[in-house]
Amino acid sequence: MRILQSSLLRSVCAIAVGYMLVIYRHDMVHWMTLIFGALFFISGLISVIAYYIEKRRVQDVAEKMALMMELREKETPTAMIDRERAEQMRNIVKPSYPIVGIGSMILGVILAVMPGSFVKGLMYALSAILILGAINQFVNLITARKFSSIGWIYWLFPIVVFLVGIYVVVNPMDMAALPFKILGWGLCLYGVVECINALKIYRCRKQYLKAQRQLEEQAAATNDVQVIEAEEVKE
Repeated sequence: MRILQSSLLRSVCAIAVGYMLVIYRHDMVHWMTLIFGALFFISGLISVIAYYIEKRRVQDVAEKMALMMELREKETPTAMIDRERAEQMRNIVKPSYPIVGIGSMILGVILAVMPGSFVKGLMYALSAILILGAINQFVNLITARKFSSIGWIYWLFPIVVFLVGIYVVVNPMDMAALPFKILGWGLCLYGVVECINALKIYRCRKQYLKAQRQLEEQAAATNDVQVIEAEEVKE
């Protein structure tokens, strides 16, 4: 019974989560974009902070080395050469400017401030790639048709790609939310199948236990009859 309750609880949770994903898939795209924007901004901020910390550490080391060189200039003839080497070493260990980190921060701000516009722009860019790719395939097939016949199946694929690109242009947000819709329906299907399987397994287990008890009762009754017959024979 506990196994049945656990399976039913899992199925109900899966159906509920799947239903929420299907109904609120556009909101999920919005919030996921905000989350990715926050992650990009935090990672970029950490890179910038680490750059300034490392830069300050290198400057402190360089100042200490410069002070030591000044004290040694009057004592040793090779002090000037040592100072040049120290300067070269400081330039080598100097941290590089965090261009990637600043870019991540800018991208994070864009994602957080304009999540809908960013998603639409991304979908338009992907649709342009699909449409241009389909057109390129059509051109290649037309060129190849001059040399030999081309089967209809080869024309079908670029047509599908072209139609998908057009659909993305018309409904960019629906296409962006499509993974959540598929995931939601998948969770709903999993919940229904889990519930059906749990009930079926429970019934089968119950029938099996009932049959086992009947066999045990029959075996016990047979043993009792054999004992009684044996006692009658002895008498």
